[in-house]
Amino acid sequence: MKRREFIRLVGGAAVAWLLRAHAQPSALPVIGFLSSRSPDEAKQSVAAFRSGLRTNGYADGQNVVIEYRWAEGEYSRLPELAADLVQRGVAVLAATGGEPSALAAKAATSTIPIVFTIGGDPVKVGLVGSLNRPGGNVTGVSLLTSLAEAKRLGLLNEVIPDAGVFGVLINPNYQQAEAQSREVQEAARAIGRPIQIVNVGNNQELEVAFATFAQRNTAALLVTADPFFTTNRNRIVALAAQLGLPAIYEFREYVDIGGLMSYGISLKEGYYQAGVYTGRILKGANPADLPVEQSTKFEFVINLRTAKTLGLRFSDNVLSLADEVIE
Repeated sequence: MKRREFIRLVGGAAVAWLLRAHAQPSALPVIGFLSSRSPDEAKQSVAAFRSGLRTNGYADGQNVVIEYRWAEGEYSRLPELAADLVQRGVAVLAATGGEPSALAAKAATSTIPIVFTIGGDPVKVGLVGSLNRPGGNVTGVSLLTSLAEAKRLGLLNEVIPDAGVFGVLINPNYQQAEAQSREVQEAARAIGRPIQIVNVGNNQELEVAFATFAQRNTAALLVTADPFFTTNRNRIVALAAQLGLPAIYEFREYVDIGGLMSYGISLKEGYYQAGVYTGRILKGANPADLPVEQSTKFEFVINLRTAKTLGLRFSDNVLSLADEVIE
């Protein structure tokens, strides 16, 4: 082959290769979305997370891909699901649905950036070194919802001041369970209210708990902050309705489906902020330098339709405390 023909042949092949390479888009960054919850009930939270991503110019399927892993209330599955996402080589790991997801993610990787949403204090549970400068590869949003059990019990006592024993649902598998139990017992002693704490960690125990409340003529119910309860909120609200049991919950999502009342932060705002942080990290921000966001606005929501069904009447004082009343 003549030298000129060889150069023309090689040059043509190189141009063709460059054209093919240009035509093929580079691999999109992957976000691992780890949750202790379930996909059906978490749709609004996922939508809020995606909305937060969009503030940084990221849209799932366009310039980023989101890989979802759901534990559906079974916390024991989270370590395996987190390890799977780490092996997948995700760019950022969004560990949502409380402390169980966040701690599983942190145990799975010390290099991949992690953005969490939890209910308690991330310093106390060992996720970060401090709120202002988290250090390491972890930051996120603290919803502070598991630190408001005493307030919820007090509101329940305001609504039903003359009732007998209050039931309290606590998930012993949740990292905040012991602190929640102490807080509720101290609050109960302060207001002189007898309580009955029932531990519930799975669906079978949930059914048994409400049977126990029925047998013991429980007057009202506090459902403590826990992702397992949030995942099963439809069933919990239905069981409370069957017993005619007034109850207070952590998120307004319970009240929207017929729960009596809730006191807590906006779940959607927490997930939105987690999406914002995830987008910032994809753009190059260091999680060690992103302060942990803490929710500061708590809302008290009342469902008057449910109150009417239960034969309850809210005092003017309680109604004046409500941020929103569903009529």
